[in-house]
Amino acid sequence: MNQEYNSHRIERDDTINIREEIEKYLIHWKWFVLGVFLAIVGAFLYLRYTTPQYAVKTAILIKDDKKGGVSTEIETFKDLGILGGSNQNVDNEIEIIKSRSIIGKALKNLKLNINYITSGRIKESEVYKKSPILVDFMNADSLLYDVDTTFTILIKDATTFQLASKDREVKETHQLGATINSGIGKFQVQLNTKQILENNTEVKVVISPLNRLIDSYKKKVNVAPVNKNSSVVNLTLNDAVKERAEDFLNELVAAYNEDAILDKNQVSKKTKEFIQERLDTIGVDLSSVNNQLKDFKTKNKLTNVEAESELTIKILSENNTKIIETSTRLHLVKALSENLINAKENKEDYLPTNLVPEDLSITQSIVQYNELIGKKKDLLQTATEINPSVKAITKQITGVKSSLIKSLQTSKKSLELTLKRLELEDAKIKSKIKGVPLQELQLHDIKLQQEITRGLYSYLLKKKEETDISLAVTVANAKIIDEAYGSDIPVSPKRKIIYLAALLLGLLLPFVILYVRNLLDTKIHNKSELQKEVSIPFLGDVPRSDSKEKIVIGADARSSTAESFRLIRTNLDFMLTNHTSKNKTIFITSTTSGEGKSFISINVAASLALSGKKVLLMGLDLRAPKITEYLGLPDKKGVTNYITDTKLDYKDLIFNIEDVKNLDIISSGVVPPNPAELLMTKRTEELFTSVKETYDYVVVDTAPVNLVTDTLLLAKYADMFMYVVRANYLDKRLLTIPQTLYKEKKLPNIAMVLNDTDPKRTYGYGYGYGYVLDERPWYKKIFS
Repeated sequence: MNQEYNSHRIERDDTINIREEIEKYLIHWKWFVLGVFLAIVGAFLYLRYTTPQYAVKTAILIKDDKKGGVSTEIETFKDLGILGGSNQNVDNEIEIIKSRSIIGKALKNLKLNINYITSGRIKESEVYKKSPILVDFMNADSLLYDVDTTFTILIKDATTFQLASKDREVKETHQLGATINSGIGKFQVQLNTKQILENNTEVKVVISPLNRLIDSYKKKVNVAPVNKNSSVVNLTLNDAVKERAEDFLNELVAAYNEDAILDKNQVSKKTKEFIQERLDTIGVDLSSVNNQLKDFKTKNKLTNVEAESELTIKILSENNTKIIETSTRLHLVKALSENLINAKENKEDYLPTNLVPEDLSITQSIVQYNELIGKKKDLLQTATEINPSVKAITKQITGVKSSLIKSLQTSKKSLELTLKRLELEDAKIKSKIKGVPLQELQLHDIKLQQEITRGLYSYLLKKKEETDISLAVTVANAKIIDEAYGSDIPVSPKRKIIYLAALLLGLLLPFVILYVRNLLDTKIHNKSELQKEVSIPFLGDVPRSDSKEKIVIGADARSSTAESFRLIRTNLDFMLTNHTSKNKTIFITSTTSGEGKSFISINVAASLALSGKKVLLMGLDLRAPKITEYLGLPDKKGVTNYITDTKLDYKDLIFNIEDVKNLDIISSGVVPPNPAELLMTKRTEELFTSVKETYDYVVVDTAPVNLVTDTLLLAKYADMFMYVVRANYLDKRLLTIPQTLYKEKKLPNIAMVLNDTDPKRTYGYGYGYGYVLDERPWYKKIFS
């Protein structure tokens, strides 16, 4: 049987009545109006008290020397071997821009860890560059960047202010410009000459830790290339103060360029330091040789020496030039080798370049070594020594360093052999010179030493000048394409989107609540829902009545409830058309107690009586009699007394009410201990036989079928059953009971009556159209 019932439900649920589904929600239109109103008010308050954010953007070009990122003047120096080329990786440069060191430097330069806040009528707001006072710390040491504190400055007049705590507890009074000693260092409070000072102005000074500020800006600032193949990079930042965001982005680019210039100049500075060191040493040697020559000439009184033969002097001169050049190169190779060998692994630094141009392999190795050192320094800005990339570059540096040391040692040995050969050649030439006085030979040796030292000194001076030019022409890494700029229109919160979202939320939230409530609701509410659950014929529904009258139907009654009983009376005629007997017995039952059986019974009987029929209303709910209680009458003898007392006649039990003519009533009587057994007696059959001969309609109020068997025992006396279901009360799952009784035909000619429906949720035209005029004020109609 349950399978048949479930199959009936499936058949009924195949189609969806869209209008019906919509009306489920439209009936609660006030919820949607209230939801939209509250959401719009919430959106208004949110927009009023939320600090707007402004988008600021700047664009820079990361220069690439190999792609034409430098001027023709710089290319000229590159051709001279003064500047080396570089090919920046845009992704690496982006990471450097976003590094903590660069962001921290920009924040320090702008003193953004010190914020000034003033109170307005609605909320507090930052006054970047518009604060009437400025706090100037005398020594901005690490303590200032680690402290997290807030204090208030109360400006009394143009010369005096009070220093207060965060909670405005006044501690000290000072003069503007006076030096104040505090736990965070010495500072002065100065007037901002660009702003108008007003007396009794309060300014809250908030000092934030630099590390926390750096973390905040790392998350907020966005650095990204325009596309994968471009070196143009966009820097964007959203901030509550547009001017502050513009200053920060400009300062960030400046800090990055400054760091890049310092990085580029590291090699040139190292070269300059090395050359200066060698110049100082060689300068002393050259001075010593010059003094030695002067002393020799003075001691030997030499003013002029006759020239040797032209050929011998020329050969000797050429050989001397080679000795000077070889000695110079040997000296520089030794110095580079010692510098490289003595450098510890954790203190590796750039090597001087272009000092040994004759040996191409050494020059290339030095360039490669410097490039690796530069890459390692860049990585160490965002990583540590244990980083895999840092370890890999360190390994490469060690390999290049080892190879370079070997090359320098090889070059050193080669130059030493060459110098030794040239010195032997010089000795041979000197031995050939005959007749040259000993003093002249000694003079020649001193001059040779002088020329060697002077040549080396001159070479180093030239290199020093070239290095100075390199330092002077170093350009920034980034070219600013667009200065930082932000629109006056905030990017968030977006007013239109917020209001649209509020509108949708105001509509969606009530819808979700109603949907969930309907989803969890297992009660029957209206005719449509009832017909989806059962296949039993529907007799009519009775809307809820606001009247306090027990009997709602009368000759002059025009309420929707009265009209519903008239409609049920008409439908009863159709239901009982096939019954040949003149007298009809109508039984009224329900699934559980509290569904309004007695109310339906009394008013159905009254409606039949109003049609001129003779009607008897009989209470057969022996366990919980309700008719007399419902009518407000004292307990009377009834059916129980008739069955137990054979001397009683049913006419002795009849009573009437003044409101309805042609209506007789027999109550249930006293509550017996054995109702079921009483109903099975012969007296019950005699009672129904007697009353059917006398009355046109016998309306019987019986017990609920889900609780007791009394009603099933009496079913044989019924011509039809009115099965009452109370709206908003009965669980849908209990409808299996009437459906089963209908399928198994345990109750004859059964029809459903839906009681206590909500007129506002009754789909269709409803009842009492035109008869009931709502004369309440409009505001009560809306909020009822």
